[in-house]
Amino acid sequence: MSTAVTPFRVAVPEADLTDLRERLARTRWPEAETVGDWSQGVPLEYLEELAGHWRDGYDWRATEARLNALPQFRTEIDGLGVHFLHVRSPHPDAMPLLLSHGWPGSVVEFLDVVGALTDPEDPADAFHVVCPSLPGFAFSDKPAEAGWTIERTAAAWDELMSRLGYGRYAAHGTDWGSFLTAILGETRPERLAGIHIAMPFARPPQEQVELDERDLAGLAALKEFQQSEGAYSVLQATRPQTLGYGLTDSPAGQLAWMVEKYWAWSDHDGDLDKVIPRDRILDAVSVAWFTATGASSARVYWESHNKMALGPVGVPTACSLFPKDGRMPRAWCEGRFTDLRRWTDHDRGGHFPALEQPELLVGELRSFFRPLR
Repeated sequence: MSTAVTPFRVAVPEADLTDLRERLARTRWPEAETVGDWSQGVPLEYLEELAGHWRDGYDWRATEARLNALPQFRTEIDGLGVHFLHVRSPHPDAMPLLLSHGWPGSVVEFLDVVGALTDPEDPADAFHVVCPSLPGFAFSDKPAEAGWTIERTAAAWDELMSRLGYGRYAAHGTDWGSFLTAILGETRPERLAGIHIAMPFARPPQEQVELDERDLAGLAALKEFQQSEGAYSVLQATRPQTLGYGLTDSPAGQLAWMVEKYWAWSDHDGDLDKVIPRDRILDAVSVAWFTATGASSARVYWESHNKMALGPVGVPTACSLFPKDGRMPRAWCEGRFTDLRRWTDHDRGGHFPALEQPELLVGELRSFFRPLR
């Protein structure tokens, strides 16, 4: 196995952009929903308008340039080609920081925070940022065999940090990245200065614990989520291949499948554009479309959904909780994260903090990791 780290640039062929526009123009639309809200899925009028903007207004080349303005690389780990951003701070004593995304995200989710993290006003807040694409996502390889669980991916990310020369590092994650980051704290405690996660998960403790109003509301919201929002995860956990045919062949299908989650999981007043501009949504959808990763990215659910041990984590931990994201009781999380040093219930934000509240996220990372350097 080669351990070489080679530079990488994104270069989508012009023929692929032309094909996308032609496919969008030929979309065979269903009839409109029979309700006046999103309870049946993405409304027809909304998706037609957004697809029209993707076809005629969105500038992929601008996003491609934003990616290529940052140092990108690929390397082989455990037989899989892994793509990652590696942006070193101009401050040599900066802390290495591993950023891990989830689904339906990709590395583009973090583009708006890389600059503030690597080159802050105060050098004491500086990070060397490493941001890999999960297996089967974006510009990483698609696994050709089963077995790429989140635990295996966490081990690969630790190997990546070693390969880049980082003996000790910090880590942050959202969605699947939250699970991955916690697993790193569980399995590689000697390597982690600390972890910062959104959406922490833990099992109920054996003993009875007191729950406050926020805890009870969070559990009720999780139950409601499984009943009214969880169908996507059941499908991706059981039939990702079948789903992949539609997502890989239809850009309108890929758009609808992803934008529904950005709309449902973000903290907004009904106008998603106010929180996440539509072009940032289309960045994520475009990456998924051009790399044809509808099936391969869904397989992380087949590999790991409801299958993780959620074992004890003893490294310094911070949890950021956002009102439109999943929230488990603090007492449960304290049972798993035994060195829980920071627990922040934010008054705004959702599942995508780097997109919705980038300044807030950067401030949290600076504040928590500053004394751990």
